[in-house]
Amino acid sequence: MTTRRPIVAGVDGSESSLQAVSWAAHEAALRNAPLTLVTTMFVPGAYGMPVGVPASFFEEEELECKARLVRAEEVAARAVPGHTLEIDTAFCMGAPSGELVERSKSALMVVVGANRHGIIDLTVLGSVSAAVVTHAHAPVAVVRDLPHTEINDVAGPVVVGVDGSANSEPAISAAFEEAALRQVELVAVHAWSDVELHAPFPSDVDWTQVESREGAILSESLAGRAEDFPDVQVRPVVVMDQPVRNLREQAERAQLLVVGSRGRGGFASMLLGSTSRALLHTVTCPLLIVRSVLPSSAT
Repeated sequence: MTTRRPIVAGVDGSESSLQAVSWAAHEAALRNAPLTLVTTMFVPGAYGMPVGVPASFFEEEELECKARLVRAEEVAARAVPGHTLEIDTAFCMGAPSGELVERSKSALMVVVGANRHGIIDLTVLGSVSAAVVTHAHAPVAVVRDLPHTEINDVAGPVVVGVDGSANSEPAISAAFEEAALRQVELVAVHAWSDVELHAPFPSDVDWTQVESREGAILSESLAGRAEDFPDVQVRPVVVMDQPVRNLREQAERAQLLVVGSRGRGGFASMLLGSTSRALLHTVTCPLLIVRSVLPSSAT
């Protein structure tokens, strides 16, 4: 058994989860890391359904789960042609979010799919992906199903949100690494207004000075990484705008958006920051959420 930390991808049979598998395989190949595909079996009773279903139900469910894993393996292999990818599969009986959170303790990254269609939206985007993002011990990538588009064909830079706090530091480091692996530009966005821009502002504010100060905050946040990743071209963006709105706009032209899990407040008791939560439900490119504080250290 390998001792290298894997990329872990959740498999539920939906198109979005297969897109997530494809993206995870590409990520694993870039890092020369193993890929673990995880699916779970639906167990009545544990989900509020009455016990007493026929034994054939469990047999059919098991066959379906194993078929999902076979298909996911095929998708993963096709995603990285010419690359020998080490793939492991896991057929589990627990709740999907619980299994993925547990495996996140030894993972480089967890990848889940999300879409907005019926029951999949409720079970994957509503509970599984949100629970994994909230409680995982590793960065979590949420990959949305893009109709008529292969997820690994999406081009553009890597975009990272920078708020100047210590909470965004892990996200910045992850974004530099992703840009280096993909050999693309890194767009570092510092949107420094959290207020409604239509509200009246004091007329005596020196906005040039404010913008200069906010630019310095961004520069300080990026300092040091350029030396570690000399081949990564960085394009700093400083705007007076609400973070969610500007990051969403930047993500429309990106192949990956990286954000921290909490904003300036950094309260350990917060489950997920408002910016990352809003982006989780709105951006179409893969979203990588990097926790600043592990769940086990929250008080």
